[in-house]
Amino acid sequence: MNTIDAKTLQKAFLAGAKGLEAKKEWINELNVFPVPDGDTGTNMTMTIMSAAREVAAIENPTMENLAKAISSGSLRGARGNSGVILSQLFRGFTKEIKPLQEITTTTLANAFVRAAETAYKAVMKPKEGTILTVAKGMADKAVELVTETEDIIEFAEKVIAHGDYVLSQTPEMLPILKQAGVVDSGGQGLMQVMKGCLDGLLGKETDLSVEPKRAEDGQAEGSAASGQKAALEEADIKFGYCTEFIINVEKAYGDSDEREFKTYLESIGDSIVVVSDDDVVKVHVHTNDPGLAIQKALTYGSLSRMKIDNMREEHRERLIMDAGKKAQEQNVQDSGRSGEEAGGGKTQDMPPETRKEYGFIAVSVGKGFGEIFEGIGTDYLIEGGQTMNPSTEDMLNAIDKVNADTVYILPNNSNIILAAEQAASLAEDKTIVVVPSKTVPQGITAIINFVPGLSPEENKAAMMEEMSRVKTGQITYAVRNTVIDDKEIREGDIMGIGDGGILSVGKSVMDTALDTLKAMVDEESELITIYYGRDIADGTAEKFLERVEEAYPNCEIELHSGGQPIYYYLMSVE
Repeated sequence: MNTIDAKTLQKAFLAGAKGLEAKKEWINELNVFPVPDGDTGTNMTMTIMSAAREVAAIENPTMENLAKAISSGSLRGARGNSGVILSQLFRGFTKEIKPLQEITTTTLANAFVRAAETAYKAVMKPKEGTILTVAKGMADKAVELVTETEDIIEFAEKVIAHGDYVLSQTPEMLPILKQAGVVDSGGQGLMQVMKGCLDGLLGKETDLSVEPKRAEDGQAEGSAASGQKAALEEADIKFGYCTEFIINVEKAYGDSDEREFKTYLESIGDSIVVVSDDDVVKVHVHTNDPGLAIQKALTYGSLSRMKIDNMREEHRERLIMDAGKKAQEQNVQDSGRSGEEAGGGKTQDMPPETRKEYGFIAVSVGKGFGEIFEGIGTDYLIEGGQTMNPSTEDMLNAIDKVNADTVYILPNNSNIILAAEQAASLAEDKTIVVVPSKTVPQGITAIINFVPGLSPEENKAAMMEEMSRVKTGQITYAVRNTVIDDKEIREGDIMGIGDGGILSVGKSVMDTALDTLKAMVDEESELITIYYGRDIADGTAEKFLERVEEAYPNCEIELHSGGQPIYYYLMSVE
């Protein structure tokens, strides 16, 4: 085989997608950390299947329409860092083949090189020992083979063999892989795609049918990345007024004053956020009597940027608006039907929502975290995080829902940042600012420290500076035996994972959480915030709070229900 036409490429790509899909769970298990959220195989599969659906739908394939389907489908469907990098590899590859009628070994070599270059450029700090290294290794081998053979099958077999070799060397490039006894999962995923494509070229019997996209696909494969308005539509609103203001402190205001102020606010409301910075205190509280919060605040100084919203009224208006939208949709359907019968029909559009100066999108999971983000001003909440990385398309849909000139996206997970940045590059008519928060506590801190009036660049810099002061610890369980950070871990052990690696391993959730905090707290620590997950009872969380208060009497300590799955506790130290 010296050339590949469009029809053959279509079969090869679909076989490559199926090759990855068949091995996704095995790839998930290559996760370095033995936590129950390995998602590389799932992310890469959902990325390539997004493209495969578009490719399979093409009845008369050409290089041009295949290139567009592969590139567009994978870009919009990309999930997680591995999925985004895979989509960028496809993007570079398809740019090279798009104008051609047939593909030769020379074309493939050029396309492999362009694919690797495109993917490297998409990653701010490329790391060797990853999918990028495997892609570059195959590109280098492809260039070398161009002068040796014109047979595409021989060429592909040798490129794949070299890719396997480079993959086997990834543990030597990344010590953490070697210690965990695994190869890079993203690189392994890429090799499954390559081997599937080769099977397609060889004509091996493979089911190339691709299921059409379903409405629930956003929640498939353990991913609940469907966008939801952060407002809790069915919630019983206990405190009716969302009250925000800034205190310009005009007298001594120390730690004891802040504790007293917070205690008072707790007596009149909930969803309390009090952030002090020199002589300025930012306050957020839900209460039934905003006047009481304001009167108390005035004892510390003058107030500015005051904002009081009636949440019950907003809730009613939102229900009315939603009912109006449903009625409008029904009218459109009815008018369409009557139009077919009577030759016409038109519905009056709903009045447009007033465009805001700025808005916020946050990625999170768990009812408690949803309430917290809604309470501090998030416009749109994408449900996702560990095990459920939202796609670039999920991000674009969320951006479309926020009617603002500038939209800030808080990914709140290091594995979602690239998808957010990819969405930002594809969005139109809005300024998109991706604030690279790696954990939910970082995202909360970022939004709290947003300052109206500053430019998007100034706000991003300020939010990132505040996030850098937040340490995060996560408590979960191990799903396999391994050694990480010189700590021997057995399946079922409880692990405390910090920003830089494993901080603690034990048998007890509470004891491991306390050991994790011990590794996070230092002399400069002032605030400890604990978010307990859906598997932790309220009483157990209260007992843990008592242990933490006993251990750190000089720190202010807050306890919230996060409602997150998998992680017993998320803890932040500032």
